[in-house]
Amino acid sequence: FSGRGGGEPLLAYEFEPDTKSEVLVDLQEYLLTSQIYHSFMDGAASEQSARMTAMENASKNAGEMIESLTLQYNRARQSRITTELIEIISGASALED
Repeated sequence: FSGRGGGEPLLAYEFEPDTKSEVLVDLQEYLLTSQIYHSFMDGAASEQSARMTAMENASKNAGEMIESLTLQYNRARQSRITTELIEIISGASALED
């Protein structure tokens, strides 16, 4: 036999392990460890996704709470200002009479 490059003879290669059963056992171990690794990575990805969703919901709720409290504060402030203006106007009109 001759190889394609440079007229070198094609060497006979020996593969280890020699028996198919050893190869199948190694492949079975590799398949099992790959499936376990995939399961762990899937669990880790699911956990990160759940954390992201929880933080997104918490941020959204905090924003809504800030808007609600700001509105409540502004209404109370406006009511206080209106009350003070009414008192000033009432006092001024009482002095005119």
